[in-house]
Amino acid sequence: MTKIVIALCLFINGELKEHRVQQSMSECLKHKRIASRNSDMNNKQYVCGEVKAVMDKNVDGSLSIKKIIIESK
Repeated sequence: MTKIVIALCLFINGELKEHRVQQSMSECLKHKRIASRNSDMNNKQYVCGEVKAVMDKNVDGSLSIKKIIIESK
């Protein structure tokens, strides 16, 4: 299933390494602040934003991002 979601993305050396679905932009920004404070920020960047993603259903019924779709313009 493809869906537009709010995601917290971790980039290391400019490459997307991890992404997590967030409930809202404010929740995403909160987690971004916490992650930035608790990690060594060398070559790391946390970014919140709306993304188009292929979603996967977890065993507990929650959704996770399987793949982020980047559309060319």
